[in-house]
Amino acid sequence: MKTKLTLAVAALLALALTACTGKKQTATPENEKDMKNLVLYYSQTGTTKAVAEALQKQLGADIEAIELEDPYTGTYDETIQRVMNEREQGVTPKVKALQHDIRDYDTVFLGYPIWFGTYAPPVAGLLDIVDFKNVKIVPFCTFGSGGLEASSADLKAKLPEATILEGYGVRTARIAKMPDELARFLVENGYVEGEVEPLPDFTESQPVTDAQVAIFDAACGDYQFPLGTPVAYGSRAIPQGTEYRFDVKSQAPDGTESASTIFVIDNGEKPEFTKVVR
Repeated sequence: MKTKLTLAVAALLALALTACTGKKQTATPENEKDMKNLVLYYSQTGTTKAVAEALQKQLGADIEAIELEDPYTGTYDETIQRVMNEREQGVTPKVKALQHDIRDYDTVFLGYPIWFGTYAPPVAGLLDIVDFKNVKIVPFCTFGSGGLEASSADLKAKLPEATILEGYGVRTARIAKMPDELARFLVENGYVEGEVEPLPDFTESQPVTDAQVAIFDAACGDYQFPLGTPVAYGSRAIPQGTEYRFDVKSQAPDGTESASTIFVIDNGEKPEFTKVVR
């Protein structure tokens, strides 16, 4: 009886300590040791490969690159021209057979660069030859400005019988920040054991002032394409500094207006935008 009472008191004490820390606890699946993950990716320049290899290391996963029968070669402009030609013709590049059977895995982490607003054509080629029915997929991608949300939606439309889970994306310009971001992402979503401090919600949107416009311009002003004009913002404190969520308006050459959301991190030195959601 004394032993049972001691164990009960210890359990209650542990629960109380957990509640007082304010940290998010991520439950570890009971069969975690039996969980198998596959990191499957396409990389043209090596940037997406870097994310894939970081995932492999942090997950202890198997890994495989998606390879084309006729690889994209040549300059950037030549590659873009070939992709445009393929899009106009309605064809996707042919992909070599995979060495791994995706049905041997509990979760497939599917990686790609964002081209023309969505996953790169080699991934489309893979989806044409591999049956992803009932497969759990975690998208991850690299991009110039954004595309995770759009490409995840496209995957859901293309693979209605698969389960598309929360994904991770990073700008190529911020690839050095990727390992720490990826570690948080994996813990937050329960893919690895651990705990992270939960982030607060953004404040309600309010009109921008000159101070917020200056932060936006410092983060986005040197991007190769105009990203629009901020009209409202919300903010929150994060470990790296202050994160802003800007509501942005832009105008196309034909005069039509569009809206987007741009996320910016200000660490007190050089603000940088992390993604554009259109």
